Amino acid sequence: MKEIIKFGGLLLLVTGVAAGLLAYVDSLTKPKIEEGKRAEQEAALSWVLPGARDGVIIPFCSEGETIYYLGYAHKDTTGLVGYAFLAKGTGYSSEIETMVGMDTSGVITGIKILSQKETPGLGSRIMEIKPGDEEPWFQSQFKGKKADQVAVEKDGGEIGSITGATISSRAVTNSIREKALFLEKLIKEGKAK
Repeated sequence: MKEIIKFGGLLLLVTGVAAGLLAYVDSLTKPKIEEGKRAEQEAALSWVLPGARDGVIIPFCSEGETIYYLGYAHKDTTGLVGYAFLAKGTGYSSEIETMVGMDTSGVITGIKILSQKETPGLGSRIMEIKPGDEEPWFQSQFKGKKADQVAVEKDGGEIGSITGATISSRAVTNSIREKALFLEKLIKEGKAK
């Protein structure tokens, strides 16, 4: 009985030290990870709203949550060039987060996938850049499209899905279409800033 208590106490001590070390490492790395995510998001905003690269991009928040971003051509917030938003869709093995830019008429100016953990060689091909190209081929299909055109071909849309990764392709297209239609409605009703 004494040995069980002794081993139990030793196990408690080891797990306590391990948990403490993990918490310490987390406290060191968390700010760096958050800063990296913020920098990646800022770069994605500039990518999807090219007209605002020399201007400013401002978040529009409601109840503490960013709903969309407004992109201006000038730093004094004049010359609205478009909107950007974060679309999230559930793929085959992960949530896929995509930054999307739209001009003031609702035409997509670009998309940038921020995070995904899809199956390597299949769903992860949403990030694939073909030799000689400068951007991922799947993502480049969205440029110049309006929300009602954003669906995979199998669903009557104009976006070619990735062979063997229809779930990932649909996750991206459906999440973008849903959020773009929502934003278009706000714009038409004059509720978008």
